[in-house]
Amino acid sequence: MNGDIWSEVFDFANYGELVVLLRNSIIAGAVLGVVGGLIGVFVMSRDMAFAVHGISELSFAGAAAGLLFGIGVVEGSIIGSLIASLIIGLLGSRARDRNSIIAVLMPFGLGLGILCLSLYPGRSANKFGLLTGQIVAVDDPRLNSLIAISIVVVLGLLLVWRPLTFASADSDVASARGVPVRALSIVFMLLLGLAVAVSVQIVGSLLVLSILVTPAAAALRLSSSPVVVPLLSTLFAVLSLVGGIMLALGASVPISPYVTTISFAIYLVCRLVSWRRTRRGLSGRVPLTTRTVMQ
Repeated sequence: MNGDIWSEVFDFANYGELVVLLRNSIIAGAVLGVVGGLIGVFVMSRDMAFAVHGISELSFAGAAAGLLFGIGVVEGSIIGSLIASLIIGLLGSRARDRNSIIAVLMPFGLGLGILCLSLYPGRSANKFGLLTGQIVAVDDPRLNSLIAISIVVVLGLLLVWRPLTFASADSDVASARGVPVRALSIVFMLLLGLAVAVSVQIVGSLLVLSILVTPAAAALRLSSSPVVVPLLSTLFAVLSLVGGIMLALGASVPISPYVTTISFAIYLVCRLVSWRRTRRGLSGRVPLTTRTVMQ
């Protein structure tokens, strides 16, 4: 019995053939890792991890509606994400208002998505994949659209990187210096909506935080440098996605458990390294009483 379970979780039979067949999925994972790693830095600095989850629920609803009405999963996912992003960006200027709006949107989006999926007459695998992710559905058209959207997100981030960093660090000071804080907030929310929409296609709406939040949170445990953190965050996100896809190639379970486990393991290691640094720093200090005697 246990052998059957492990063979479903880890099965490397005909692995070389599967790698070739699912080349698009591996490329998609690497591209999404770059997007998630970069935008995750601002998600953390702007304290918007909860917003990612809220957007993902409406992205799921849009994807489910696209599946039901035949307009396309990608198109529906993008529409749902952008609607959620605009609502949060326009109405949630303050953290308290934003959290309330997200808390209202999340159950609505999830309920609407479940309704659409329950009405969808197609295969149950398509329904399940929207929630937990899938790697076998990345054909050439979907890969091309994913890469195109990812390029838009990355270029958009690069264009607003410096003022967005300033506004994220201290919005009041940035506003006083003439930085268009509100406009930047809306632009960022739209970019975040696009990032969530493309991520949902691979890891699913329930576990999108593992790509857009966890890698950046892990990177911040190791450094506070504005250069090092985005690089580490991107590296961790790419490792989580590509590593998860490589492990999931021959398995009969969804990709999301592998991605989330790798992402969580990286975070734990970074926390451990941070803790050891702090301990060494504290042990290297000379106690106040000892300094006083020495003086």
